[in-house]
Amino acid sequence: MTAAPASTLLDRVLVMEMVRVTEAAAIAASRLIGRGDEKAADAAAVEAMRKAFDELQIDGTVVIGEGERDEAPMLYIGEKVGGAQGTGPKIDIALDPLEGTTITAKAGPNALAVLACAEAGNLLNAPDVYMDKLAVGPGYPEGIIDLAKSPTENVKAVAAAKGVEPGDIIVCVLDRPRHADLIAELRGLGCGVALIPDGDVAGVIAVTNPETTIDLYMGQGGAPEGVLAAAALRCVGGQFNGRLVFRNEDERSRARKWGIEDLNKIYKLEELAKGDCIFAATGVTDGSLLDGVKRLKGGTMTTESVVMRASSGTVRWVKGEHHKGG
Repeated sequence: MTAAPASTLLDRVLVMEMVRVTEAAAIAASRLIGRGDEKAADAAAVEAMRKAFDELQIDGTVVIGEGERDEAPMLYIGEKVGGAQGTGPKIDIALDPLEGTTITAKAGPNALAVLACAEAGNLLNAPDVYMDKLAVGPGYPEGIIDLAKSPTENVKAVAAAKGVEPGDIIVCVLDRPRHADLIAELRGLGCGVALIPDGDVAGVIAVTNPETTIDLYMGQGGAPEGVLAAAALRCVGGQFNGRLVFRNEDERSRARKWGIEDLNKIYKLEELAKGDCIFAATGVTDGSLLDGVKRLKGGTMTTESVVMRASSGTVRWVKGEHHKGG
């Protein structure tokens, strides 16, 4: 993967400041781990993330958020965030304050607070709908995957490039009834299918880490998570295809409102997240990517985060220790 040119605009937004934002959301959500209240956990993360953004000297616009304004009172698509409206650098932001609301409520693995940012116009501005997703890690010929082809064709292409049999490929899939046919097709090839209950940003990123043994990610999930995952892949390598899924005319009209005319378009990685971009995530619960928030004696909390930048290809793992009142 060719590194994106560095953005002088993003130079003004310290990478570590993005980690502060995801840390704030993760810590707030962590107070509701295992409490069985998805909405309360999400609301806590949203409020904390918004407050953290307002401390940054940016002129930010949420392009992927919690939904549209009438559905999401805070961090909705189109909302302005940051403490320097009209004067600071113009930044587009994709976010999910709590990716994995259900697993947080149930104290399951892989819940994250996630965001990505880029110069204005460089992240896909899409409605909050579903997206068909297909991802593979770095090291393969460009165009090795294609959403226009069948799962079988994509598995065989990756297997051939890897020098293995299709049955040696492991595919990560979100465990949902809608994926029954996909899972059956993959298992018919002899593939291993790693089913995850939630958290498909972590699922997509897993293809970039050889230690996970995941070769491909396939299936349908939220479009916001698709853009976030694409931003992460822009930083560390890999390929991604995404296609928005519309269930009714209302969703189609919302897409047109955001300037999307070709409703069947297959988006490649750089069409979802282009140029220089920053991706940051903090673990809420323990997972394959990051450890969750830990509460220690005396009110001290620890966090684990990852922050990536496309122009440098840098990946930083950040362990934070947060003292009460600090």
